[in-house]
Amino acid sequence: MSSSTRWRVLSALAVLAAALAIALTMPARLGLDLRGGTQIVLQARDADAATTDRTIEVLRKRVDSLGVAEPTLVRSGENRIIVELPGLQDPEKAAEVIGRTAQLTVHPVTGVSGPQTDERGQPISLGPLVLKGEQIKGAESGKDPQGISNVVNLEFTSDGGKAWQKLTAEAACAPLGDPQRRAAIVLDDKVISSPSVNETVGCNAGIIGGNTQITGQFSQEEARDLAALIRGGALPVPVDTIEQRLVGPTLGAAAIEASAQAAIFGVALTALFLVFIYRMFGLLSALALTGYALISYACLVGLGATLTLPGLAGFVLAIGMAVDANVLIFERAREEFAASPRLDRAVQRGFDRSWSAILDSNVTTLIAAGLLFFLSTGTVRGFGITVTIGVLASMLAALVITRALVSVAADRRMGPKWTGIASLGRVREWLTRRNPPLMRYRRWWLAGCLVLVGVAIAGIAVRGLNVGVEFTGGRLLEFSTGKHIDAEAARQVVSDAGFPRAVVQSSDAGITVRTEQLSTEQVGTITKALGDAAGGAQRQRDELIGPSLGSELRTNALIALGVALLGQLIYLTIRFRRSFAFAAVLAMFQDVVLVVGLFAWLALPIDGLFLAAILTVIGYSVNDSVVVFDRIREKLAIRRVTGEKLTTLANTAVLETVPRTVNTGMGALFILLALTLLGGDSLGDFAIALLAGIGFGTLSTVFTATPLVIALENYLTQRKAGG
Repeated sequence: MSSSTRWRVLSALAVLAAALAIALTMPARLGLDLRGGTQIVLQARDADAATTDRTIEVLRKRVDSLGVAEPTLVRSGENRIIVELPGLQDPEKAAEVIGRTAQLTVHPVTGVSGPQTDERGQPISLGPLVLKGEQIKGAESGKDPQGISNVVNLEFTSDGGKAWQKLTAEAACAPLGDPQRRAAIVLDDKVISSPSVNETVGCNAGIIGGNTQITGQFSQEEARDLAALIRGGALPVPVDTIEQRLVGPTLGAAAIEASAQAAIFGVALTALFLVFIYRMFGLLSALALTGYALISYACLVGLGATLTLPGLAGFVLAIGMAVDANVLIFERAREEFAASPRLDRAVQRGFDRSWSAILDSNVTTLIAAGLLFFLSTGTVRGFGITVTIGVLASMLAALVITRALVSVAADRRMGPKWTGIASLGRVREWLTRRNPPLMRYRRWWLAGCLVLVGVAIAGIAVRGLNVGVEFTGGRLLEFSTGKHIDAEAARQVVSDAGFPRAVVQSSDAGITVRTEQLSTEQVGTITKALGDAAGGAQRQRDELIGPSLGSELRTNALIALGVALLGQLIYLTIRFRRSFAFAAVLAMFQDVVLVVGLFAWLALPIDGLFLAAILTVIGYSVNDSVVVFDRIREKLAIRRVTGEKLTTLANTAVLETVPRTVNTGMGALFILLALTLLGGDSLGDFAIALLAGIGFGTLSTVFTATPLVIALENYLTQRKAGG
């Protein structure tokens, strides 16, 4: 074993040992969509970052009263607060408790004819403010001395105690039964209690000691919630609930199980495919993929990243995409071995000369993943993080682990035919022998692409887009039911319940209802109606998106797509030529239009997961084009010697990279088919978008991007010659 190979092996072992140690000692942090619970996004009115941070501290005290284990409260931007409550299945109650402004004041009662009403609904008039919420030191729920009624025990500050004594001293001078003997405790402009000062308190004496009780017709839960609001204090600024999500624990558990099955099935098929194509080197590559999965997982848990359902899908998908680097290396090693049949030298040159294509293709994917992180929120951002980590880990696994394993095999003087690189492969040999002139028909290919784009645009215009509540605002409810009912019957039930405009869908998993903003009572009405018709209905998923947030997310989605195209254009212009960059971006745009058109014709939902899929498609489309462009660029460097025409040169580059395109696509295909078949309804549409996008992206590289490069280069050459 050479010294360089020895160092590669030691480096690979060190990386794997560190990844294994992290994976065994640090637990994964699961998002709410995997473990179940409630997420609420609040927006503070007219608040800066400092005010929002003070608001979070008040909210934290209120959340503690809900008894939720490991709650999370974080600021997002200047004035938004994300509250995650694992295990809590009552989002309306949580929103009410944590989102109320809780402006507590105490007033004397001056009569019974005012505009206010007391806790019993009777008219009441109030005097001037005497005491504020911040003058209350503590609040605890409990029982009255007889142990019958629920009460809230208050403890005042020094100033608060004096103010309370003065108020009760004046009230005690009024006759028993007189309204002026009462003190009104007001929460958010609503009288929650108006106790009367009892007869034991003397006139002008008042209640001393800095303690008192709020009495009323409270349930134990109401008394506890009220104490929490008072104890937490008033929010510095009012807050509005702009997003609310509920995921049932069974839905999250099912998603984890389905994704795990998809990962095992997809990875097994990918490994078998690699062994079939590249034999011993394919087996070593499959082992390296196992190391890649370990490194990716260790990075996720080591960085404290939250693993969401889309993130889990991204983790599984990245395994398939990680095949790309290995395929590029092995295909290049095959070419080098054909030119000079020495195994160790072919392997070394395969790694060295494929580095440029690996770098460019992965950077373009990272651009798309980075945009998902910076311009998206919630679970879609988790997908961006996972894909980013996956891309970096795949490069590390290919260039360290795969290279170490393959170098050891090459140094052992193993028979070339067992390594899988002794021949160019059947597909490549057939293409080399036949040399089909694909680029001769480039105008026909471009015309066919225009026809496909026209069909897609027609679908968007005729069928419209099934835009999800994330982008429009509204309510999305998903129910598991006691028995299956078809979509038409469920639609009629919801319509008869008073919601004729609701969009109702039925599947084996249950019933999905999408409609405008709903109150808690209206959600209860729909739940009861479906439960009566289907032998019981239980909410498994509940998403509430405010109209302003929906508009913002829609705008951000368009910005993300625009920035993605611009970012790829800039990078490709720097790395290649303007004509190459322009052709690749047009091909990307075509792929996006085709996927959107397909979803329009199939009436599939356009939501946050779809955005994640589209940005991934953009990265993959460029990834594929970059490999061909890299080969064209390499051939352009020796064009002056060979004198080949650009059409012939580009045609050869396409034929030489077809095996890589097919083999890489098969790796991703196995994973996506597994996600489509085993990933459940929540990931099915996502996988369909990626399957279609990868298919369109592969075809657009050959039949759109490359013909456009030829057309643009010829045009620029003629223009230069004429000028």
